[in-house]
Amino acid sequence: MGRLIHRVKATRIDLAGGRRVLREEALAVEEPLEIRLGHESFSVTMRTPGDDFDLVAGFLLSEGIIHEPEQLISLRFCAGEDENGQQTFNVLEAQLRPDVALPLPAAQRHVTTSSACGICGTASIDAVHKSSHFPMRAGLDEPLIAATVLAGLPDSLREQQKLFEKTGGVHAAGLFSADGELLSVREDVGRHNAVDKVLGAAFRERMLPLSSSILQVSGRASFELVQKAAMAGVPMLAAVSAPSSLAVELARSTGLTLVGFSRGETLNVYTHPGRVG
Repeated sequence: MGRLIHRVKATRIDLAGGRRVLREEALAVEEPLEIRLGHESFSVTMRTPGDDFDLVAGFLLSEGIIHEPEQLISLRFCAGEDENGQQTFNVLEAQLRPDVALPLPAAQRHVTTSSACGICGTASIDAVHKSSHFPMRAGLDEPLIAATVLAGLPDSLREQQKLFEKTGGVHAAGLFSADGELLSVREDVGRHNAVDKVLGAAFRERMLPLSSSILQVSGRASFELVQKAAMAGVPMLAAVSAPSSLAVELARSTGLTLVGFSRGETLNVYTHPGRVG
């Protein structure tokens, strides 16, 4: 696995104290990961190295390519070295079961996907609207989680953000049970990567569908994050910041409860509030 932290020199300017200090800072590493299906390149995403098998499994799940563990035969790193002869771990090959339909060329991502956006490389907007194999939890008016428990999830997630503690430069995604138990957490420079990693881990551990889980994220709630949650059957996505208009529209149409501005004593429930008790 590649390194997670890169150390650089930076000049710290203290306006109040009128000082300039040269000191070492820890930065989260961002490196490309080429994802291959068989021997064919499918996508390149910018990510923080680590949990790459989870990342690829979650990515293929959210792209609608696979929906059950048996369809993913193997994952392996391909040979690749840097200028110092060290293994880069930046090319990962997924072997799919022969009957799995490979994505059409229009759905392939032929450009690098940045850590800021998970759908920038999608060739057709139609490819974004996919059908999940995991039906959304029934009972939109049946409470899934108490509001007091839901409001505490961001703090529980923050306590587990080890890489953020060192760098201040990564996002986090956590899966929680209805009683607030943290089931899994992943960090990455990209919001969508963190979600793919945590959902991919659940996929590989045969936890899907996640019909009784809550997905809590450290940033805003975008269209792509709602899509990824829906593809895994997650009935509730909560974010500490704002959702986008498309995120709200997609959540409403898929039956997902979308929560934003979950901070301390307040939160906004944008869709299907009956799941919050």
